[in-house]
Amino acid sequence: MENNNYQQLTRTFQRLSRFSHLGSIAHWDMAAMMPPGGSAARGEALAELGVLQHQILTDKKVADWLAGARQENLNDDERANLREMTRAYQQAALLPESLVEAKSLAGNRCEHAWRTQRKNNDWAGFAPNLKEVVRLSREEARIRAEASGCLPYDALLDIYEPGMTSSRLDVLFTDLKSWLPALLQNVVQKQSSLKLIDPQGPFPTDSQRQLGLDAMTLLGFDFDGGRLDVSSHPFCGGVPEDVRITTRYDENDLLSALFGVVHETGHARYEQNLPRHWAGQPVAQARSMGVHESQSLFFEMQLGRSNAFLKHLLPMIQQRFAHQPAFTLDNFIAWSQRVERGYIRVDADEVSYPAHVILRYEIESALINGEIEVDDIPGLWNEKMQQYLGLTTEGNYRNGCMQDIHWTDGGFGYFPSYTLGAMYAAQLFQAARKALPELDNQLNEGNFSPLFGWLQQNIWQHGSRFSTSELMIKATGEDLNSRYFRDHLTARYL
Repeated sequence: MENNNYQQLTRTFQRLSRFSHLGSIAHWDMAAMMPPGGSAARGEALAELGVLQHQILTDKKVADWLAGARQENLNDDERANLREMTRAYQQAALLPESLVEAKSLAGNRCEHAWRTQRKNNDWAGFAPNLKEVVRLSREEARIRAEASGCLPYDALLDIYEPGMTSSRLDVLFTDLKSWLPALLQNVVQKQSSLKLIDPQGPFPTDSQRQLGLDAMTLLGFDFDGGRLDVSSHPFCGGVPEDVRITTRYDENDLLSALFGVVHETGHARYEQNLPRHWAGQPVAQARSMGVHESQSLFFEMQLGRSNAFLKHLLPMIQQRFAHQPAFTLDNFIAWSQRVERGYIRVDADEVSYPAHVILRYEIESALINGEIEVDDIPGLWNEKMQQYLGLTTEGNYRNGCMQDIHWTDGGFGYFPSYTLGAMYAAQLFQAARKALPELDNQLNEGNFSPLFGWLQQNIWQHGSRFSTSELMIKATGEDLNSRYFRDHLTARYL
């Protein structure tokens, strides 16, 4: 058979994709539907599934097929797929099966306990679970770092953002820290003179849910291939054919769940529009978590907080909730674009958001590199919150170092994706505006299709065919440039 090695690989990765599909839906169910008593059994089942996938991927036959396929006559798309297969194999082959299983079990235990411990502000109960996750994550980082000759943290960072290093992040984040605090101060000062009317709750959960569905419809979500549910921490999961979005509701807060849904819809539209003719192959997957977050932040911030989008969102709010003075257009726009220093990352505005990410990056990189221990986290968190946002979290673990789900399952190296995503999103929006001269008029008229078409053409349809740098250069004419993010914040808020 022609290209026999490559064909064997495509069948193997198709099989792995189907197991991943089941794992994704089981993870969604665990977060959104499963009764608490099912946690231990589900954790064991997912760990077993993870071991099975690891065994399939690291089989010696896969290594032989990869070597053979490199000599075969492949087209450009097949070569890109082979590159991603090779990367997946190399990432997996480094880890012993026992570590894969132990990390999955520890992560599921920690995440399940966190749901209750966070509510109860129980750092003392949470810390032992987190220590085990950190111990195993450090072991994984050590193995990966020894193989690639990099820092332990960089080895984990590369899983989420291939090619990114902490030295490059340090340059980007040092630049951000040189101008962002002053910009944040200026915006807060400028907005302090605004006389805003706060919407008066309560905002019933059922009505908030319907409003979220309205927003998803406006943003082009395909409900034949996905759904909206509730979880302790908002996320987008599932698979491209069946995308699961979750949010969480607070009846005293209208914007948190709403913009959480808009954010996750950005992830979902990316997933729903990945190249289906490559379905089941690594090249059909999202390029990186930075690119993924660029899509969610493109929807939530670049588009979602724009005057044009808010103008079309407001009638939906007026329809779902009784009319009140806060729901005039000028007040609603100003309220939705309000910049405040707050505790919660997922509720942060786009000006203060990078401070939340830099804080987490600095702590998690030091933790994985062995410079600090788990017991140091609350103190460091409080210190950096005061330094970057002027807030204290002493004793407030729930709204401090326990607020995020990422560390519970060993997701170290993920947080930088959010601010990289914000930078990518600003650069992409500027490129779209340049390519579509009528874009601002179209958005004002509520016609979002040309913008989504541009994303489909330049980002979504490519999956992992190109590296992140290649993708950005093809879409915008240059590699990541943080200037566009600064220009965007300055233009919108000052």
